[in-house]
Amino acid sequence: MERFASWVEGLMRERGYDIDSPRGGGRSRLAEDAGVHRAAVTRLLQRQSLPDLETMRALARVLGVGLRDMLIKSGRVTSDDLPLAGGRNGAAASGLGGGRVTPAEAAELLGIPDSHRRQFVEMTEMIIAAAGARPADAPSGLRRGVSAGR
Repeated sequence: MERFASWVEGLMRERGYDIDSPRGGGRSRLAEDAGVHRAAVTRLLQRQSLPDLETMRALARVLGVGLRDMLIKSGRVTSDDLPLAGGRNGAAASGLGGGRVTPAEAAELLGIPDSHRRQFVEMTEMIIAAAGARPADAPSGLRRGVSAGR
């Protein structure tokens, strides 16, 4: 518990959440950004309890780390429980097997906050179009016109 909470605190500080001053508001802001209860963040930082899976998923997204890393660091699973396929990082860990993803899927995998997701998807689609990707070359989500919002 101590090691996990310390790791999360470090991530919060790196991402600009002020958790050190009493009125910094970092805990509340993190909870709001992640869409979780402030109490869950407080209980974690006070070493009272580990977050549930959905809270971990939300925190991982906001803090810019993979859920796999979050679960392993929490001690809930081991790296043997969640091996990387073929020894590759990233795409293999997410089950993508190196295949192409849509800009919306990339935004999700990269942990782009909802507040920036639409802009990320639109910019990525513009770059793909400027690169001359034909509809047949584009991932199926682009051919179908996957929307940026979720």
